[in-house]
Amino acid sequence: MMARTLLAASTLSLPHVNYTAIMPELIVLGGSLLLLAVSAVTPRRLPTTVYAAMTSGIGIAALVASLVLYHDVRQGGAFVAIAHSIDVDGFSVLVMTLASCVLILTPMLAAGFFERERLGGCEYYALACISVGGAMLMGAANDLVLIFLALEVLSIPLYVMAGLDYRREGSGEAALKYFLLGAFSSAIFVYGIALVYGATGSTNLGEIAAFLSHNVLVANGVLYGGMALLIVGFSFKIAAVPFHMWTPDVYQGSPTPAVGFMASIAKVGGFAAFLRVFISSFPTLSQTWKPVLWVIVIITVLVGAIAALVQRNVKRMLAYSSINHAGFILLGLQAATARGAAGSLYYLFAYSLLVLGSFGVVAVVGGRGDSGHSIERYRGLGRRSPLLAGAFALLLLAQAGAPFTTGFFAKLYVVEAAVAAHSYALAIVAMVSAAIAAFFYLRVVFVMFGDVQPVPAPAGDAALVAAGEPALVATAVPHAGLLEPAAGASGGLLLAEAPVLVEQDAATVEPSTDEEVRDGIVSAWTWAGLILTVGATVVFGIWPQPLVDFAQHAHLLF
Repeated sequence: MMARTLLAASTLSLPHVNYTAIMPELIVLGGSLLLLAVSAVTPRRLPTTVYAAMTSGIGIAALVASLVLYHDVRQGGAFVAIAHSIDVDGFSVLVMTLASCVLILTPMLAAGFFERERLGGCEYYALACISVGGAMLMGAANDLVLIFLALEVLSIPLYVMAGLDYRREGSGEAALKYFLLGAFSSAIFVYGIALVYGATGSTNLGEIAAFLSHNVLVANGVLYGGMALLIVGFSFKIAAVPFHMWTPDVYQGSPTPAVGFMASIAKVGGFAAFLRVFISSFPTLSQTWKPVLWVIVIITVLVGAIAALVQRNVKRMLAYSSINHAGFILLGLQAATARGAAGSLYYLFAYSLLVLGSFGVVAVVGGRGDSGHSIERYRGLGRRSPLLAGAFALLLLAQAGAPFTTGFFAKLYVVEAAVAAHSYALAIVAMVSAAIAAFFYLRVVFVMFGDVQPVPAPAGDAALVAAGEPALVATAVPHAGLLEPAAGASGGLLLAEAPVLVEQDAATVEPSTDEEVRDGIVSAWTWAGLILTVGATVVFGIWPQPLVDFAQHAHLLF
């Protein structure tokens, strides 16, 4: 018996690992360990800007490694990294590049917020590196089990990020909701993997596709059930209707920079795996899963646009906006063509940068305590801080699909793919939802630059409060206006005070000191992040060809 065991051990062959092919993942995951090690061995707490600089440096290193891999793929074609479990091709390299860009921008747009809120430390930045590593693995994974592991590597740091502001009750509530529903969706996803394995005998995406192309199943119930559960698991991660209910509450309660990061990186990883699994593994069953996605796309774009219309909280409005964008990205997947996949990838690239920049502005305007997110908070911002308001307006207009921005071409790309696939109804519904969405984007722009004065609260509010009914009254508080350098803030600009009406509960209105309501500092880091996001939105909106070529080369996988 022992001899047999020794013989088996001697014949065990380990797979060859091409470490160069997984260098971007190694850089970001190793970077998270570096951040934790620096924090642990440093006797005094370092400024949050030090960790931000290190994290952006890690992102730049990962971006360089990703572009080197892109050059190798263009020259020699796709190649295997680890025993057909991780493949390096145009698709995975695009995901690595996008995730690296997100990691570069994330600390820039978060450093000022964490300085203002006195939430120092390396935790946020280390978690961001780990989550980005998970997104990269989801784009490169060629096995359902590895996709699940990468999905958890992506998601678990996001649960922690949602509750990072431990002083706010809403942050803890958001983390708990996200964790519970995320764990539930992960269980559904694993069950789907088990059913697909039971029907095909493999979890490798290539082997599943080969099995389905050479065999006809007598009973497809197990396979269809597995595909349905996979769709549910992916739909939760990308916030598609009807699996979107966590999104507004989590976005509202989480620290604003964390919301921007999770809105971008969760969609990068989720859509990367969604596209790879269904277009590369189940192309022969596209007539089965396309009708399911047809329904999901319609309700996602409509619910996201219509629900955003009634929101008075900007973070909740952007949450429903992200749901609407998820529907547009699904439009390319539903087409189930190379053109549709390339359109989804282009849209994903454009949206990730737009949402990062948008929440970067929201983090600044939200003020100390991260609680000033009423739309009234933005009234007159164009007069007090024209640069900040102008950046936000451009990012919002790009999300609406304004010409000469990446948002315009992204919407056009996926709608054209839907029309080419004869999904005319989907294309019409998507364009109608885009018209609806333009209203709430333009409403914020009008509030920032318009001259309309808010209507004072009626005199009957006191009677309502006396009767025990909650009433909202308009209270003037200092608000943001870009005026002068901030004392004690390196490279920062202080947002000066200006009266703005903020909704408060009339029963609990108390005088506020300047320290309580003063807005934060627009740091040099924040300006750098906004310049990069706005610049990319305009440059690639006017000259989209480089991104188009990148996305079209990525679809060669399919």
